[in-house]
Amino acid sequence: MATEIELKARVQDSEALKALLHKKAEYSGAFYKEDTYWLLAPGLPAPPVSRLRIRREKRSLLGGNNVSATVVTYKTKEVRDGIEINDELEFNVNPGTKFEEFLKSVGFKPGTFKTKRGWDFSRDGVTAELVEVEGLGWFIELEILANDINAENLEESVAEAKQKLLGFLDELGISREAIESRYYTEMLKDQTCRQQERAPDSQNAQDNAF
Repeated sequence: MATEIELKARVQDSEALKALLHKKAEYSGAFYKEDTYWLLAPGLPAPPVSRLRIRREKRSLLGGNNVSATVVTYKTKEVRDGIEINDELEFNVNPGTKFEEFLKSVGFKPGTFKTKRGWDFSRDGVTAELVEVEGLGWFIELEILANDINAENLEESVAEAKQKLLGFLDELGISREAIESRYYTEMLKDQTCRQQERAPDSQNAQDNAF
């Protein structure tokens, strides 16, 4: 189990930020990710894990190496002032299709789907990902991974990590008002709801044109 402390913020000019990241941090490579969030079917007894993600990921690393993997992730999440604190359990599966068959057999079903593409950077224990989430636009994700944080110093560790992330965000010239506290899945669902709400208006406009 690992603890992630991270934030994400909206980006207006992805190319300018990419150039700045090359100056401020070490470039790791490019990536493309497909995420499917699996939900427990209604009416079934709730197991310890009720929601998880399967990620199919392709990376182009420095030196021309290409790698791909299917990764299963389960997180318990908390958001404090736009900063995510996640306890994460993660492991690879191969082939991913067999694990998906297993999930279906025990009552899970696929839910929200999203794709991300972008570039990885790192500096002084901070991972920075400049990402485009299909349908939502560009974001910068800053993360500190703290393994085995003791409960006794959790608050102090989180506070220190938060200040480090915010300091890096300031260096990148991104306003703290750009921090997005919602999860991508929430934003995608909100977007779908808005599109569905606009659909009748669009249909009425077409009807009135005749």
